[in-house]
Amino acid sequence: MARLRWSVGAAVGLLSAGVALAVAQLVAAFVGELASPMVAVGEAAIDAAPPWVRDFAIRTFGEKNKLALLIGIGVLLGTFAVVIGILAIRRPWVGFAGLIGFGLIGLAAALTRPTADSLSAVPSIVGMAAGAWALRLLILRTGAGVRLKGATDSPLAFDRRRFLVAGLALGGSAAVAGLGSQVAGRATSKATASRASLRIPSPTDASPTPSGADLRTPGLSPFYTPNSEFYRVDTAIIVPKVAAQDWRLRIHGMVDREIEMDLAQLLARPLIERDITLTCVSNEVGGSYIGNARWVGAALSPILEEAGVHPEATQIASRSADGFTVGTPTAVVMDGRDAMLAVAMNGEPLPLAHGFPVRMIVPGLYGYVSATKWVVDLELTTFEAFDAYWIRRGWAQQAPIKTMSRIDTPRSGARLKAGLVPVAGVAWAQHRGIQTVEVRVDSGDWVQSRLAQEDTIDTWRLWLYEWEALPGRHTIEVRATDGAGAVQTGDSAPPQPDGATGWHAIVVNIS
Repeated sequence: MARLRWSVGAAVGLLSAGVALAVAQLVAAFVGELASPMVAVGEAAIDAAPPWVRDFAIRTFGEKNKLALLIGIGVLLGTFAVVIGILAIRRPWVGFAGLIGFGLIGLAAALTRPTADSLSAVPSIVGMAAGAWALRLLILRTGAGVRLKGATDSPLAFDRRRFLVAGLALGGSAAVAGLGSQVAGRATSKATASRASLRIPSPTDASPTPSGADLRTPGLSPFYTPNSEFYRVDTAIIVPKVAAQDWRLRIHGMVDREIEMDLAQLLARPLIERDITLTCVSNEVGGSYIGNARWVGAALSPILEEAGVHPEATQIASRSADGFTVGTPTAVVMDGRDAMLAVAMNGEPLPLAHGFPVRMIVPGLYGYVSATKWVVDLELTTFEAFDAYWIRRGWAQQAPIKTMSRIDTPRSGARLKAGLVPVAGVAWAQHRGIQTVEVRVDSGDWVQSRLAQEDTIDTWRLWLYEWEALPGRHTIEVRATDGAGAVQTGDSAPPQPDGATGWHAIVVNIS
């Protein structure tokens, strides 16, 4: 009897929670995906997590860190649902209280998101109601439901057939609601369709890529990173879906005149086309959170000049469609570099995951202080008046990209044959450029590698060293010197607060 009660209770809890979540997700597909309790709780967890937890998640799970978070939340929810389901068999009020309590957590998370509105509460409330209805139905089907009608002590008179029918019906309903949320989400989102129909005007200012910028060496990164392989690090569990026709940008704050523009007005401006390498501050030494692309967009400094930026406005606080904030030094944007509001990436409109329809790009700065995706608001302010999202979590306000290099091939741990072995990789020091890249083996002398032709000082530079490998176990290190003559430091430091440092090293075995 005890084993039966536990297994039936677990099924009651899981089915009730499944119905609640599926219905809430379906409602969120119509009122706004960010109002989904799972999404809201997940994003609230990201915001509340201490820096070491976020760093661990990024190091361990990479770009799958949000999926790992959702799986973790799902496991916790499942465990919680099993417990309250078992308790509900004897004390139904415990099940209802637990269900409502978890629903209130989702409700609070949804209402405290930066993009919350009057409809943000609806998915959680409707989901709670659906879950409570499912819980009551299942408890009645177990035979323990007499307690809902006033009895105080009654044995579990379990009707397996009635419970199985009710369980299958509720499980099927949850599956249909979950599938419906996906269909409704695609049907109600105009972003994908608007991206497919968007035509980017030809840029008025473009420069060709030098023919020698790519070394085309097996195992070496290509000069242009394909969009599908470009790194993505952000706090958005659900990619914001902004339709091109709905996008608006507001420029305000410490300016002479506010500006508001739509996408058609932005595209009507002279567009520039530039090769720019982006780097995430979370990138470890030798890490993959870096990519190079060809971007098309409107130069940002002329737009700010039209707004009339006040001399004392030291910071541009940018906001994305999901409420994320970034703080960028005004002086850097206005110093002549190719800061832009980008609309295209590698020959096509921005992918949804990379900021469609518009994102900010400022060469020379780590992404968390420059590369706002889904940007909808620019406020001219000061560093004293406002701390952006990551600054409030211990990262530096000023974050120019550091001089770094990476070995792409061979991979650490590789087993190779003696003879000529190509050692190749990339080096970067955006807005300073790369002057030399040196390699050394087993702490010997530094030897210069062959550099690919430089495109611009805002892109990475590919390098190649032909190594005459002898049998044995060897350590290979790399360092770069930037265009200003500064040599990459060998002192190791973690990414926080303003970027990792150290020489990338690999170990290979030669036979």
